[in-house]
Amino acid sequence: MNPISILRHGLVLVTLLVASQAQAVEILHWDRKPLPVDLPVGSERVIVLDRNVRVGLPREIADAETLRVQSAGGAIYLKANKPFDTQRVRIQDVETNEVILFDLTAREKGASDEEIQVVFPDGEPADANSSTSDATSSSEKTDRQSSDASQGHTPVPVVLTRYAAQSLYAPTRTIEPVRGINRVALRLPDRMPSLLPALPVTATPIAAWKLDGWVVTAVRLANRDPSRAFELDPRWLQGDLYSATFMHPTLGQRGSVRDTTTAFIVTRGQPLAQALPLSNSSDGGVSASFEDGVRVGGDS
Repeated sequence: MNPISILRHGLVLVTLLVASQAQAVEILHWDRKPLPVDLPVGSERVIVLDRNVRVGLPREIADAETLRVQSAGGAIYLKANKPFDTQRVRIQDVETNEVILFDLTAREKGASDEEIQVVFPDGEPADANSSTSDATSSSEKTDRQSSDASQGHTPVPVVLTRYAAQSLYAPTRTIEPVRGINRVALRLPDRMPSLLPALPVTATPIAAWKLDGWVVTAVRLANRDPSRAFELDPRWLQGDLYSATFMHPTLGQRGSVRDTTTAFIVTRGQPLAQALPLSNSSDGGVSASFEDGVRVGGDS
């Protein structure tokens, strides 16, 4: 094919791509004011920022039954499972700690499911709460470098577990940045009966993160028995697992304030979906917990 033909075909492809995007993308310009986003209940909507980000949700919508949130490849995937009033959400750039604010509202009717592209002004940071001075930027860079150095002496499974717990339950401003960590797709069913077959517990995956070949998956455990409470032991978990850490040492009877907790399960070289046994039999591998463990707690 001669150069003219190549150029002609290239222009055709670019034209088609631009036309396609123009029909399916809503453009929002970040100018330090919260960006309003309506979510259609039951349908996924994608927000593209072209940045590696973490999402900070208010308590009112910080559960998968209300809002499912996934982040990958510079995009955020949002699916509202029930309507909710406007909630302020913080989106933080992992590399720079810059913050973008969104006002999310989930509606039964009238909300578009078009992809959203966020456009940032040239040369301006996205942080709605930080100074733009060089001194501040230098300080943040130094803090991140110190954090990276300290992580070199901490086992990756511990770093992952701590980061996952902070991401789900700590205020966004307190989350310790970890270079190289990424949120990954779960690729798990809504229920995992083979994970803890010995107990009447419903296991629901929440989110997963990856670092240096290790994966941590946060799993919500809910007791289905209204008359019994259970001590939690990581050795009861089935699968090719490296470690497990529970938010609480016990699981209260169904209907009590402690009938639900979260397990942070670490796998090596494979996601949890591949580490689970194929059936509910008790032949799967037995997990092990760290000798010292990682204690995690709720919002502080």
